[in-house]
Amino acid sequence: MSLETLEKRSTSSKLAPQYRVLLHNDDYNSMEYVVQVLLTTVPSLTQPQAVSIMMEAHTNGIALVITCAQEHAEFYCETLKNHGLTSTIEPEE
Repeated sequence: MSLETLEKRSTSSKLAPQYRVLLHNDDYNSMEYVVQVLLTTVPSLTQPQAVSIMMEAHTNGIALVITCAQEHAEFYCETLKNHGLTSTIEPEE
């Protein structure tokens, strides 16, 4: 069993429901700016992950930024919005 499988199992068994932070594509912000905001807002993201999220939003209109506890998800979502990005959260199924 891989470490990733163990981590997924331990995070999904927490009592607190997990929420997905979603980034929506917009026609206003530059790609570089979006990557920079993602990196400063979500410290656990690496540069390649932030670029990948930005490209997914750019290509598909929406991208998953991170899945975390509701309190953190709301904070990340608000922070992204405060930087002029479009973001929403939804409960993880």
